[in-house]
Amino acid sequence: MQFDYTDKVQAMRQRLLDFMDEHVYPNESRFFAEIAENRANGNAWIPTKIVEELKPKAKAAGLWNLFLPHSKRAPEGLSNLEYAPLCEIMGRVPFAAEVFNCSAPDTGNMETLERYASEDVKDTWLEPLLRGEIRSAFLMTEPEVASSDATNIECRIERDGDHYVLNGRKWWSSGAGDPRCAVYIVMGKTDPTAGRHQQQSMIVVPSNAPGIKVIRPLTVFGYDDAPHGHMEVTLTNVRVPVGNLLLGEGRGFEIAQGRLGPGRIHHCMRTIGAAERALELMCKRLNTRVAFGKPVSAQSVWHERIADARCMIEQARLLTLKAAYMMDTVGNKVAKAEIAMIKVVAPNMALQIIDWAIQAHGGAGVSDDFPLAYAYANQRTLRLADGPDEVHRVAVAKLELAKHMVVPTEVDMPVTRGS
Repeated sequence: MQFDYTDKVQAMRQRLLDFMDEHVYPNESRFFAEIAENRANGNAWIPTKIVEELKPKAKAAGLWNLFLPHSKRAPEGLSNLEYAPLCEIMGRVPFAAEVFNCSAPDTGNMETLERYASEDVKDTWLEPLLRGEIRSAFLMTEPEVASSDATNIECRIERDGDHYVLNGRKWWSSGAGDPRCAVYIVMGKTDPTAGRHQQQSMIVVPSNAPGIKVIRPLTVFGYDDAPHGHMEVTLTNVRVPVGNLLLGEGRGFEIAQGRLGPGRIHHCMRTIGAAERALELMCKRLNTRVAFGKPVSAQSVWHERIADARCMIEQARLLTLKAAYMMDTVGNKVAKAEIAMIKVVAPNMALQIIDWAIQAHGGAGVSDDFPLAYAYANQRTLRLADGPDEVHRVAVAKLELAKHMVVPTEVDMPVTRGS
C-alpha cells in the first residue's frame, strides 16, 4: 500500500492550505458572530454571508466537489485516498467543508443519488446539490426505537397507485433546519413481512411536500448548530411519486451500506483535522503560559500528553488511509472491517486530545473564546452518528472470530449409538 501523495494531490493540498490561511481562519470569528447576530435578531436559521461569499472563491480555486469519485457530473472528484488529506484540512474548522461543497450530510446524499437514483431524479436533485444551490438531509434515526439496529425503523412507505405514502417520525435529521434544505432521503419500511433486511427502502422526498413538519431543533451540549441544525421531523401522509424510490423496494440496507461507508470515513478524515488543530492550540497555549515559576510546557505531564497525542493522531491517520485505499481498490464491502475500526478509533482519539487541549487552556478551554468546546461537542456526536461504537465493535469482533472458526471434520463428529 502506497500512501504517498501524488503530485496532483500535493498541489491541491497546498492550494487548500493557502485558501484556509487566506479566507477561512481569518473569518472563523465572523462566522460565529453572524450566527450570534441572527440569533439576537430572532432567527438563527439564516445562512451565513461569509460562507456564501467564500463558495465562489473555492470554485474558482478548483476546490469544489472533491469528495465524489467516478462521476461524470463531478469530474473534479477524487478517490478516497486522494481526498483524505484534503478532507482532513477541512476538518480543522467546523464550517470549512461547506465552503468547498464537501459537508455532511450533502456528501453522503450526493453519493447516494449518484449511485442509486434514476437520471430524472439526478437531474432534479443531484445537479443543484453539486452546484451548491440547495442543501439536503438524511432521515433515518427515530426517537421511538433503538435506531442503532436499523431493522427497528417504524416509518412506513406504502404504495398507493403511482405514489408512495410516508408516515413516521424522525430525529437527528442533520441539515433539515437549513432554509436551503430542499430534499430529504428517507429510510422506512415498505414491507414489514419481508426478511429482516429486506423490509426497508429509501426514497427521495422534497422537503416542502405537504405533510412534512419540522418539530424542533435538537441541541448537542447546548449547541443547536444553526443554521444547519439537527431536527425532529414528522411525516404525515406525505405523497411521493413512485419514481423517487431508490433502486427498488427492500433495498434500503444495501443503499445504507453504500452510503454510510464513504460518510463514515469522511467523518474520520475531518476528525483527524480537528485533533491536529487541538494539538496545535494546546502546544501554543502551553508555550505562552507560566505557572509555578516556569512555562507550563516545561511540566513533564504535558510532555507525556503531547507525545501521546502525536502517536494517536498518526495511528488514526494510517488506519484512515488504509481504509480509504481498500475502499478504492477492493470496495466498501471488503473494507468493512477497516471502516468500522476507524469509525471507533478516530472520534475517541480526537475526544481525548481535545480534552487535553481544553485542560491546557484552563477555564478558557470550556468557553466559546476558543473552538475547543464546540469541537468536543461535534466529536462526541460521532461516537453515535452513522452507528454507535458498540455496533462497530461487534462487527469487527464477528469478523475476527470468523477468521478462527473451527469447522468440524468427520473425525470430530460425535458418534451416536443406535437404539
